[in-house]
Amino acid sequence: MADVTSRRTQWLRGVLDLAVLALLAETGEDYGYALLQRLDRAGMPDMKAGTLYPLLNRLTTDGLLQAEWRAGEGGPGRKFFRLTDEGRAALATQGPEWAAFAKTAISVIERGVKG
Repeated sequence: MADVTSRRTQWLRGVLDLAVLALLAETGEDYGYALLQRLDRAGMPDMKAGTLYPLLNRLTTDGLLQAEWRAGEGGPGRKFFRLTDEGRAALATQGPEWAAFAKTAISVIERGVKG
């Protein structure tokens, strides 16, 4: 059986796009490194920049996010991301679908654990 880290990575792939959309819905906008920190605080630790940045770029290409470069305050510039109307709609429809799926999966797994 795969080790726990490998298994968690697989779980995260299934929900990361919705988690990022949800975090951006909370704040309105953010940049990649701040999103990494917020994911960590939300209980999704060990997220790698090499995973998050391609995802942000894909969500932007798909029209779910809008990106804007801004000059840094005493440091390098940052690329800020925010939801588009299409991103809000995707979160509104896919978020509840994911929650229902997760609830069903939890129920099945708990039956097996208790059995």
